[in-house]
Amino acid sequence: MKKHLVTIAKKAEKDIRKIPRYLGLKLMKWQKTVELMGLKYTQEISGYNDEGLKGKRQKQRSIRLSQGYRAIYEIVKDTKEVRIIEIQEVNKHKY
Repeated sequence: MKKHLVTIAKKAEKDIRKIPRYLGLKLMKWQKTVELMGLKYTQEISGYNDEGLKGKRQKQRSIRLSQGYRAIYEIVKDTKEVRIIEIQEVNKHKY
């Protein structure tokens, strides 16, 4: 089992302050699970809906914090670092 260190980028830190507290707690739980159990194990947990992204974000992945928010992260393979780079509000409606 490969252990990973999870770090949070400055932009993501700012984003976390703007989201509801319970979503920040869910992200912290995900972070602890990655650090204790490994990324592969955590990616298989269906509640996080971990998925690879496409296009410009091809080397990044996301987890669902709720229907309205997702956390974007990338994996630094050389250091086994998982870096949370952004929390995104997802809104499919265009007004």
